[in-house]
Order: sequence, then structure tokens, then C-alpha cells
Amino acid sequence: MVFVPQLAFVERKALEYELGQHLLNKIRQHNIPIEIYERRLPSVDPNLTARERFFHFKRTLVVGIWRRREFQTCKPSAHYQLPLVSGCPGLCQYCYLHTNLANRPYVKVYVNTDDIFDRAQKYITARKEETVFEASATSDPIAVEKWTGSLRRAIKFTTEVPNTRLRFVTKFADVDTLLGLDHQGKTEVRFSINAHWAMQRFEQGVPPVRKRLEAAACIQKEGYRVGILIAPIFMFPDWQREYDSLIQDVAKTMPTAPLTFELITHRFTMRAKAVINDVFPESELPLAEDERQLKYGQFGYTKLVYRREQMKELESFFQDRIKTLLPKAEILYFV
Repeated sequence: MVFVPQLAFVERKALEYELGQHLLNKIRQHNIPIEIYERRLPSVDPNLTARERFFHFKRTLVVGIWRRREFQTCKPSAHYQLPLVSGCPGLCQYCYLHTNLANRPYVKVYVNTDDIFDRAQKYITARKEETVFEASATSDPIAVEKWTGSLRRAIKFTTEVPNTRLRFVTKFADVDTLLGLDHQGKTEVRFSINAHWAMQRFEQGVPPVRKRLEAAACIQKEGYRVGILIAPIFMFPDWQREYDSLIQDVAKTMPTAPLTFELITHRFTMRAKAVINDVFPESELPLAEDERQLKYGQFGYTKLVYRREQMKELESFFQDRIKTLLPKAEILYFV
């Protein structure tokens, strides 16, 4: 399931870079309409509804320059974000990007990767200890890897620089471009999966869980570190049986792999709820505020999470089932 945009915005300055020229040529080969812009992205039709505008942006590829001076932190996943891509072509109704990319959820790729890696090197030098970078904090980089090849360059960077590791998570299964690389075990690829109940209702534009697990097994055979992200975890009728079945599927696919697990319960911000109501008006997402409790996020905004007793029940269940079915697996965190 390769992302093919319906429109591309290409920053003029991006064409000064090899990757910018490469992307321009690939876009032309696909006969995708192109608009060259200066530093400010072109405006869109103001008469579009919120839903129409959202899907217009989701089908648009932006080729631009990364200009921020600093990386953002990325707890608890890593020390810093590695900003290669922003946005995701998937249409998951619960996506956390509805909060910080709500106005313009373009899929944006950055062509000045040498600048990004130079900045990463400065963080590594300053820390003087192992530094972990997260390449999917605001994106799903696998979705555009066949366009950019940026992950391949990031994997190569980690092999050349001591005291560094790379991690990223994906819902996509197009991992063949990562095969045959000398990654030296310094890259961890995680696959985001969920129960059938959640996938059927809330995930569109992404491969089924079966395909993701097949890709995970393929990556594991290549010697990569492999992780499983179960997110967002929902409490719904029969949730125990469905999540138990999901963990069993993981165990059947990779019975001996030294897996890591990251467990993230469903949470939402009021901004995300407003976007969801506009874009997916028929959504069945559980967004009742009076059934949740407030929690402060690392970037200053509040989110609504399950209540304390529910969190304890969920954590106990997943701890038990993962330790029983995959005793060699490590649970990195539950939030």
C-alpha cells in the first residue's frame, strides 16, 4: 500500500538539493499535479468544508526544507525526535496528530537530510552517552520511504556514528527497501497494531494487522530489533478476549523474537475531539469527557485518559498476557 498523492507542493529552495530534484522527477513520472511555492504554502479553497479540507490535505505531498534549530524531545520513546517526515497518509480516526497537525495535515518530507543529521550529531556529542532518536514522532515514515529513502540514510547514519540508535513505528508493511542493509542492530522497527474491533471501526487507509505482522517477521529475520506498539488500547465489550487474541497472533508470528512492547491507552485532547467531530461525524470513538480524567501532556496541553481504576485493570491484563504468551518480551512502558 504505497502512498500516491493527488497533488504535490514543492518548495523552490528544495530543488537546490539532490533529494528535492529526485522527488520532483518521481512526482512528474506519476503525472501528479505540481505547484512550486516559495516559503509559504499555497492557500486552499476557502469554500471547502472542514472534512473536504482535511482529505484534500491528506492527499497532498509537500516537499520542503527543515528549518527548526532544535529537535524536540520525545519521551518516553526516545531522547529526541528525528524530523525527516511530518504527517501520515493513513486515515485513522483516533490519530494523535489531530492535535498538532489538525489545521494542515499534509504529508511533508524534508530534503535537507544532511542538515538534520548534522544537528543530530551535535546532540550526540553534547550528551556523551547513547542517544536514541525517534523518526516517527509526527509521522509514519514507512508510508513515504519509497519516495524519499530517508530512513535508509538514517539507518546508515546510526551505523557510522557511535553512541546512537534509531527507532520508528509504522502501520504500513512496505519494508522491502529496508532489507539487505548493514544496520548493525542499531535500528528498532516497531509495528503498531490493534484489536479487530478497533481496526474495523477506526483505521482506514492502512494495511490490515496480518500484513503488519508479516512485515514485522520479515524485518526480524533481517536482524533488526523489533517492537510492537499496541495503541490506542480501548475498553470495549469483550476487550479482554480480542486483545488476548491479538497477543496470541504476535506470539504465533514471532514466537522466539526478543520483542519490545509499548502499550498506550486511548486518550484525546479537546482539539482532537473537535477535528474528529468535523471530519468523521459518524465516528464511534469513545469521546465522552465525563467518563475520563484529565492528564497533562509533555507539551503543555491536557488530555483525557481512562480513569485510574480502569488504567490499573488494563495494565494488569496486558502485563499478564504478554508475560504468559511471550515470556522473552520486554514491556517498555504502559501509559
